[in-house]
Amino acid sequence: MSERNRIIPRVGMVGGGQLSRMTHQAGIGLGVEFSVLAASPTDSAALVCGDVTIGDDRGADDVLAFAKAHDVVTFDHEHVPEPVLRAVEESGGLLRPSRDALRFAQDKLRMRTRMAELGAPSPRWRAVTALEHATAFAEGAGWPVVLKAARGGYDGKGVWVVADSEQVREVVERAAAEDVPLLVEEKVDFVRELAVQVARSPHGQVAVYPVVETVQRDGVCHEVIAPAPGLSEAKATRAQRLAIEIAHALEVTGVLAVELFETVDGVIVNELAMRPHNSGHWSIEGARTSQFEQHLRAVLDLPLGSPRTNAPYTVMANLLGGADPDVYGRYLHVMAKDPEVKMHFYGKGVRPGRKIGHVTVMGDDYRDLLERARDAASYLRGDQL
Repeated sequence: MSERNRIIPRVGMVGGGQLSRMTHQAGIGLGVEFSVLAASPTDSAALVCGDVTIGDDRGADDVLAFAKAHDVVTFDHEHVPEPVLRAVEESGGLLRPSRDALRFAQDKLRMRTRMAELGAPSPRWRAVTALEHATAFAEGAGWPVVLKAARGGYDGKGVWVVADSEQVREVVERAAAEDVPLLVEEKVDFVRELAVQVARSPHGQVAVYPVVETVQRDGVCHEVIAPAPGLSEAKATRAQRLAIEIAHALEVTGVLAVELFETVDGVIVNELAMRPHNSGHWSIEGARTSQFEQHLRAVLDLPLGSPRTNAPYTVMANLLGGADPDVYGRYLHVMAKDPEVKMHFYGKGVRPGRKIGHVTVMGDDYRDLLERARDAASYLRGDQL
């Protein structure tokens, strides 16, 4: 390691997606040396980052070599196999979050078991290693139930809502054929979905963001309202404290996203992600410190920034690809109609349903902001052609 690199921290992010792309942007302002391990030169971050390593972002050889060239390694996804993470740590590489923390985001069975040990409010669940496990659970909890792949699922993939034993059989048999471990959960009767981002540094400093409302369709986040409208101060505080308690208990380093169900009785833990998260993109404009800058501060053990908001409300709408790929050709209309809308594009090829960017707008009336964000995203997608 050169003298220069000992003075200027060198951060490597495994994965070349849009989370790496936006973390790279935050790193420029912090003055850190930032590079990505991307699977392809056309990956979102690889298109803009000045220091890119092309390789297998889940393979032992490439991840090990990448880690040796950096002071600290972090991630834009949870899919690096545990044996690879172990090899990096055993070779002296510094992973933040660590392998021990990441396993709770990688494996839903481990996560649910740990949440039970912590007494964190969670859905009823059980592991499924045979068809009768799922059907017996459903008979007790009530149909429908939710089957989940314990590893590898995201954006609605690896999640099946099943209404009868025949649907259960189809999922269980397919999972067994593909060697995919399963768990079954009760289908929570929730009011809406919420999320909390909390950042934690190695020496235990935390910074927690406001609780946000997320709008999901087909397992994909479409909109985020920050802070969640109409959420009582007591319930918001409980959700934030829960996120902090989980971050400390799992010894997370970096940003932890805790996805929640709001019920009439309180909040229930749905999912965990140990990285910047879609539900925190609003913070780029909407908070004093974005989740991306905060993640870098945390993994470098720098003092954390303020998570305070910059406006009463911020609304973020994801831009999903439509049938017409000419998204940039519609820039002019959106910019002219609503100059306060901020657009973020990820440099990804357009295909229907794919996340290719997001829009953000801030103000006093969340209903108005939601309408404006939806209108911008819809027009950019080509829905109004």
